[in-house]
Amino acid sequence: MPAKEIKELRQSGRLEEALKMANEELKAQPDNIWAKRNICWVYYEYLKVNSTIENIEVFIDNLVKLKELQLPVEENMVFDNAAYQIGKVLFALNKMEQPDYTKINQIFDIVKVFHFTKPSESYSFLYKAFHKGYKNWSRYIEFADWWGFNNFFESDYLKEKMPNGKEVMAIVEQAYIAYSKKILEGFPSEMNQFERVIDKDKINSFLPSLELIIEKYPDYQYPQYFKAKLLLASGDKENVLASFLPFAKQKKNDFWVWELMSDVFENDDERKTACLCKALSLKSPEDFLIKTRQKLADILIGKELFSEAKTEIVKIIKTREKHDWKVPFNISKWTQESWFTAAQEKHNNKEYYSKYITVAEDILFLDVEEELVLIEFVNSDKKMLNFIKDKSMSGFFNYSHDLKQPKIGDVLKVRLLKIGAEGFYKVLTLKKADSDLKENSEAHKIFQGKTRINDGSLFGFIEDVFIPNNIVKEHKLTNGQVASGKAILSYNKKKEAYGWKCYSITNIQ
Repeated sequence: MPAKEIKELRQSGRLEEALKMANEELKAQPDNIWAKRNICWVYYEYLKVNSTIENIEVFIDNLVKLKELQLPVEENMVFDNAAYQIGKVLFALNKMEQPDYTKINQIFDIVKVFHFTKPSESYSFLYKAFHKGYKNWSRYIEFADWWGFNNFFESDYLKEKMPNGKEVMAIVEQAYIAYSKKILEGFPSEMNQFERVIDKDKINSFLPSLELIIEKYPDYQYPQYFKAKLLLASGDKENVLASFLPFAKQKKNDFWVWELMSDVFENDDERKTACLCKALSLKSPEDFLIKTRQKLADILIGKELFSEAKTEIVKIIKTREKHDWKVPFNISKWTQESWFTAAQEKHNNKEYYSKYITVAEDILFLDVEEELVLIEFVNSDKKMLNFIKDKSMSGFFNYSHDLKQPKIGDVLKVRLLKIGAEGFYKVLTLKKADSDLKENSEAHKIFQGKTRINDGSLFGFIEDVFIPNNIVKEHKLTNGQVASGKAILSYNKKKEAYGWKCYSITNIQ
């Protein structure tokens, strides 16, 4: 067999002679695996020397010849090597000002039958090359399904460091984002080729693998965002908020996060208004805010807040006219209605936005349980207060921006994040609650009984309730009086135990 001679010829660059000899061998023994191996490596050398845009026809022709050999599955070495040459050509095609998707499709249709090692560096290189032009490639979903996201190589899950020191998003994260975007673009309708429809079955089949990536790689930022968009597109609004909140917390200063979150709620839900107001309260270029303003204007019109609605609409029109962008029909229609003419335009809607900022920010922490707590102590100078829920939860936090004139015994509804081990908490959400809720609190009780105040003592007791000095002095309590009042559970550091402490005397007999 001429295997040695063919190898020497191709390695020395004498490809025509090598091809002629390999063809003669294959013609004589068309089913001989050795004859196929000898010629497949000649085809590979032709791929190497023709892996340019200028020689793409020759390149594709040799890919076809490699395909027609119908090599068995175990013959993967030549395909793994060819993957780098295929990738090189694809990268060049995708760098073109107008990528030739006809050629990309041709290459894809050929390599679909090639036997690559999976996973492998070469197979990942092939993915990256096809992925480079995914944005305008109509067959990306088909390609990704064929390639298989379970075939990523170990290093594909890591960020890539560039020579300038910057880090690039892991190719795996890029892949899941790309796939999500293409699903959200929709697919051509069977009834109308110009109409695109969302394939909900495709969303439902993709979500489990997306959720697995979110769980295994929590440092990936954007899969959470696209999970939320996919759930919205599928109509699953019940689960979208919980899925989106971790991402929203990371990106809470980006207006578009709040705009997307607004889509979770119906128009008559104040949380939708709150999200849009929060979005518009953040510093963002006007060019980006057109859609957000239009959504809010629609709600404002429904509420008959015509001055606020006109303010948003005028800003939209000014931005569109500045760029010679067409004003949509529904906005033009609004400007022709009587309410628009009669309404007084404001300089801005910042005052209106401010009413909803707290409502919007509270949404971010809906996945944190809301607790009912009592104020145990207030330090108004430092704007700190001590709170207690029950014997299992107590601590202190800063209330400077969240509460006005707090006092001991007030009931609060809070979402808190514990910081460290010293009892300090960060306030996530906070509001005063109905005082009647004290009755349901394990940290509060009503008491009545005789005072026990020893001679010369500055404090006393009623039953098991400690009466502090300031209460004794305020009500001029003496030993043996019958009094009733309110007490709060308090931790005694010296005794390392909880006890009851009076904060209010309501009646003295």
